[in-house]
Amino acid sequence: MSRSRVTIVLSQAPGKNPAKRALEESVVAALLLESDLEISVIPNLYDLGPDHTGRLFLGAVKGDMVVLSWIYPRAAFWLLDRDGIKGHFGETQLKPPVDEEEDGADTPVDKPEAIGPTGVIPDRHIYTLDLRDSNKHEAYVAEIKRISAECRDRRDLKAREKAANSPAIIQLGLSVREDQGVDAPRSPSAMGAFSPEALLTPAGRRWYPVIDYSRCTNCLECLDFCLFGVYGVDSIERILVENQDQCKKGCPACSRVCPQQAIIFPEYKSPAIAGAETGVVGGLKIDLSRLFGGDVGDALSAAVSERDRELVNDGRDAVGMAVGIPKRQTDKPLGPKDDLDRLVDDLDNLGL
Repeated sequence: MSRSRVTIVLSQAPGKNPAKRALEESVVAALLLESDLEISVIPNLYDLGPDHTGRLFLGAVKGDMVVLSWIYPRAAFWLLDRDGIKGHFGETQLKPPVDEEEDGADTPVDKPEAIGPTGVIPDRHIYTLDLRDSNKHEAYVAEIKRISAECRDRRDLKAREKAANSPAIIQLGLSVREDQGVDAPRSPSAMGAFSPEALLTPAGRRWYPVIDYSRCTNCLECLDFCLFGVYGVDSIERILVENQDQCKKGCPACSRVCPQQAIIFPEYKSPAIAGAETGVVGGLKIDLSRLFGGDVGDALSAAVSERDRELVNDGRDAVGMAVGIPKRQTDKPLGPKDDLDRLVDDLDNLGL
């Protein structure tokens, strides 16, 4: 895992869909021919537990990285971040197809300042590609080659800047240390743990929320709303997913009450909750904030209903609107569904 090369990680789709497997195999076969890239395959990124070899491998990668998965790029990036696999968000040029009449532009909206990512961010970029954006492996190979060239140019620029600001004799000494340290191969014992067979060890299915800290304002409304002990705060009172496996499978209620749409369930059927960029869904430009309860009481009602259902399943009493209701919505009437509400319901029912 040399820092001089970009590491490519392909996260397999859960299940054995033949079309998805064929695309994955075509991408890997093409990338194996590129000498300046390192390609590895792991199970579904969302399912990896903390001790899975695939997770350990991701944590061992030190340089720039491209992750291909079957979830939205924003969801994949913050999923990696929550697992301690941090970096700067790499902008990509491979985009999902949109209706020609839609330009995808949204009206700028003033938002509260987000608390931002936690911890130290390494000097590297992480690029996340959605394998649903094209059914042609050539599209991903071309974008990865572009990313690799971009990373190489960035490294070269930093090297030139470093050389220009350092005396020649000191620079020579640094170069020797770098060759023997950062770029040196890892020990056989360390590399042996990441054999292809170990990386692809099956992982059980999981369900838990992922926080997008580029949007989260630490309002703690998710902590108040969730009654299953999923959320907590760290030593400086920042919200975090503390007990992820206490989340109830299939329940996205907390995401509906988040005022900044910062809570992602990467495998939920609704694109907005699954991590799609808000504004355009399936060629239809709509105000997706309403789906999360920002402007319409029906979304809050749906969240309360989902939470009550899981409480009853746990043998507890339903609490309705009596506990943890977002303060900004306590005075909003629960009116009848309008055309937008019905459109969102249709999208959910279709799994779009």
